[in-house]
Amino acid sequence: MTRLPQSILIVLVAIAAGAFGYWTSRSTSPSIIRPLATSPGEAGSDAVAPEAGARLLAAALPDVDGKLHALSELQGQVVVANFWATWCPPCRKEIPDFIDVSRRYHDRGVRFVGLSLDTAERVAAFRDDLKVPYPLLLGDAGTVDLAAALGNPAGALPFTVILDRKGHIRHLSVGGLSKSDLEGKISALLP
Repeated sequence: MTRLPQSILIVLVAIAAGAFGYWTSRSTSPSIIRPLATSPGEAGSDAVAPEAGARLLAAALPDVDGKLHALSELQGQVVVANFWATWCPPCRKEIPDFIDVSRRYHDRGVRFVGLSLDTAERVAAFRDDLKVPYPLLLGDAGTVDLAAALGNPAGALPFTVILDRKGHIRHLSVGGLSKSDLEGKISALLP
């Protein structure tokens, strides 16, 4: 694929994701967009198996400085993976709460990671302005595919996936996630 058509595809996906994210975030509570199966073979064919979290942990993405981060390094931790973009108003609204919660739960083995569908320059400026303490990684079309495989077929933003220490998906949400909901989901996974 040539560079121009690939860029156009990424822009179109980003616009669609932003529009859908804005539309879904108008409700005050996040919604689980696909059911989570609690055991193999449970629920319908549209259910996201908890084991699908292995796809997330298999990803490796660069940060704004070009350093590659293997998400497998987060194995054994509770992981909060947030798909977002600087041009997404609901994303920008929830990240200050994510920053606060990430700082408070870091010593308890909770790790946050932001998977951005944006440019390195915009993500770096956002990181510096808000002093984001967790990695903000740069996604691409493969990141959109990953979100779909994890239960977000529309590519809506923000999209949050929470994994337990075994790497199993325990929560999926699309739209803004409130601080109290985030803390509740994380606390349920801690001893």
